[in-house]
Amino acid sequence: MTKIWFITGSSRGLGRSLTEAVLAAGDKVAATARNPEQLKELTEKYPDQVLPLKLDVTSHEQIVTAIENTIGKFGRIDVLVNNAGFGIIGAAEGYTDEQVLSQLDTNLYAPIAITRAVLPHMRKQRSGRILQISSIGGRVGNPGLTIYQAAKFGLGGFTEALAKEVKPLGIYVTSVEPGGFRTDWLATAVNFAPEVEGYEQTVGARKALFTSEQFIPMGDPDKAAKAMLQLVESSEPPVHLVLGGEAIGMIKQANILRDQEMEKWLSVSLSTNADDAENPLETEAGKAFFAPQK
Repeated sequence: MTKIWFITGSSRGLGRSLTEAVLAAGDKVAATARNPEQLKELTEKYPDQVLPLKLDVTSHEQIVTAIENTIGKFGRIDVLVNNAGFGIIGAAEGYTDEQVLSQLDTNLYAPIAITRAVLPHMRKQRSGRILQISSIGGRVGNPGLTIYQAAKFGLGGFTEALAKEVKPLGIYVTSVEPGGFRTDWLATAVNFAPEVEGYEQTVGARKALFTSEQFIPMGDPDKAAKAMLQLVESSEPPVHLVLGGEAIGMIKQANILRDQEMEKWLSVSLSTNADDAENPLETEAGKAFFAPQK
């Protein structure tokens, strides 16, 4: 059956690759962008499959209008992809207040708002797939990206909790977590905070790496699009899907270090239990709410 996709940030990067792959597969797309003119080539090639929509994801009014127009045109939304986003590199104390808010508005609040607006339609359908395009930066923290990664860690938590909340409704939610991909992201979607003295070896090194010709990402965006098409066809989709060998390596190393740190401080952690405490993970009532779910 033909699927109806709603994809934010369709004009460039991973969003563009995914939109092209979805259309080539025969599905239909509500393709959103701040400047829909950038979608002209796709609308000419796939006039009956693509609905170009203007959307600033930080505008609640535009979110509501875009979703209403999609439902009006196609009748439903089967797959929501929250892809739009951008990064700012800098020391945490160096960001302006406006830069902090812009990172949280676009990378965290917007996907939450769009997801909340689409959920009533999927709930009535008793079906749907939601892909939150997060980042390896939503699993592993690195200097120079504190505010961007605060948003992505938050998006990962929202996704993990929501996946458990809506699964009984036939809705599946996945946090897609790419490493570096060969898109124009660094050139078009990365800004910089004012520099602060003292961070040359951490933030400065990160900025130098990202702005140098030596940094060549491992990921192929067209292969990432193919992986996401495969994802939405799965009857048992993962809550987290990591994309790219670079990201896999970083997460494996981070998991080792986290486990080592937890074991080192385990006695301190357990010392805070009340003397008569009962582990909720081992009670019938507690298992229903706290135990990990498959």
